[in-house]
Amino acid sequence: MIAPTGVVVMAYGTPKGPEDIEAYYTHIRRGRPPTPELLEDLQSRYETIGGTFPLRALTEAQTAALAQALGPDFVVALGQKHASPFIEDGLAAVAGAGVEYVVGVVLAPHYSRGSVGEYAARLQEAAEARGLRAVTVTHWHDLPEWRAFQAAAIADSLAGMPEHTKVLFTAHSLPERVLVDDPYPDQLHESAASIATLAGLDRWSGWGLAWQSAGRTPDPWRGPDILAVLDDLAGTGKCEGAVVCPQGFTADHLEVVFDLDNAAARRARHLGLALTRTRSLNADPVVMAALARRVAQTAEDSWGRG
Repeated sequence: MIAPTGVVVMAYGTPKGPEDIEAYYTHIRRGRPPTPELLEDLQSRYETIGGTFPLRALTEAQTAALAQALGPDFVVALGQKHASPFIEDGLAAVAGAGVEYVVGVVLAPHYSRGSVGEYAARLQEAAEARGLRAVTVTHWHDLPEWRAFQAAAIADSLAGMPEHTKVLFTAHSLPERVLVDDPYPDQLHESAASIATLAGLDRWSGWGLAWQSAGRTPDPWRGPDILAVLDDLAGTGKCEGAVVCPQGFTADHLEVVFDLDNAAARRARHLGLALTRTRSLNADPVVMAALARRVAQTAEDSWGRG
């Protein structure tokens, strides 16, 4: 009997509840506890969105959808970067099922060495410690099903918006030093251009790129930030509204619900712009099935185990 192939679905992680926020933030800061001011700010952000921690349940739903689509030849576990179960826990879970080969897949469509690359390195190290062979899906922003989902979401969001509305594709900003010779910005531009074409958007006036959720460090982070872009659009006197498509994110969580639905929405109201955002992917069955096929193909290409 052939042992199943292991799959570790990797995600950023989120606190389980208010009591876990400080430990979670400390882990993000590589063991350095946050200052009281930083901790209070993060706590207030969660309180602003209702005190909920939506990412965990959504991540579990995405993991379950992938497991269902992959079928019995694969054993699937969740492994998170900054919260339990950690990536190493996910690897241990599939190892316990007797697997010899492991495919990692990150719930982020675009590759950067500073994001997906770090997940892959942790998975590889954990696999090697157990004598297992591991490979990680590097990116999946090129999946036609994912792009079709985004284009349809844009079309739905544009309905009822003012005539002069611009679509803004956003993704998580990263420090400039991380983005030197990194494919992340190019992949974001390429996928945005493809989705915009599918949605029938005009290249010059119909869409643009923006960044969001930059970290609070002394390093310069990639911009322009979504709030600055909204300021610029209002300043033209020609734009009436914006649709934000957070293409770099796959679920409704803090950096979508707070940074866009709250902070960006407040700025837009102040500027007199109509603003909405596209629905998040979450556990869309069509896209999750396509991603499962990418995982299976990666196993096939790597070890002949599709």
